[in-house]
Amino acid sequence: MKLYPQGTNSNPTELGPESSGGRMKGVCVVKPVVFGNVARYFGKKREEDGHTHQWTVYVKPYNNEDMSVYIKKVTFKLHESYANQNRVVLKPPYEVTETGWGEFEIVIKIYFHDSNERPVTLYHILKLFQSGPEDVLSKNALVSEFYEEIVFQDPTAFMHHLLTTTHPITSGVWKHETDCAPNSSLS
Repeated sequence: MKLYPQGTNSNPTELGPESSGGRMKGVCVVKPVVFGNVARYFGKKREEDGHTHQWTVYVKPYNNEDMSVYIKKVTFKLHESYANQNRVVLKPPYEVTETGWGEFEIVIKIYFHDSNERPVTLYHILKLFQSGPEDVLSKNALVSEFYEEIVFQDPTAFMHHLLTTTHPITSGVWKHETDCAPNSSLS
């Protein structure tokens, strides 16, 4: 599945989030991302709260690039049993770490610096227990992650500039917890 943020058309004269330079017709920019979670079992249930796992849910770039150039914030909506169930992350790493005992759906929303682009929503089932071949055990942890592409069709001139001027996060080898390749994309 490819995600398409869509915005309103505008005809401003200068670049910037409020005056984005108009839409660039016929231009398409694809930004691959990886989202998912890593969960580690404590070894036993904690006495004080009954929690059995520590987990981290995340969105990160598939390629070695700094997504903060074009991403304004990422929100994670957790289960209602968590205090402050709506978590806002303003800079990388775009992740939330918590503890718990059960699996549930997390709604992830990606907001862009160009307010003319609508947020993209991802849905992820937090995995604590291995239930299928897509769940991988890595370094004593369960990993459940997926490849996705955010497609910017006819982006504004401002957004196009942001999308095409990213820089690497690290100078080393860029790795993922699993072998999530484009052919494993949700469809």
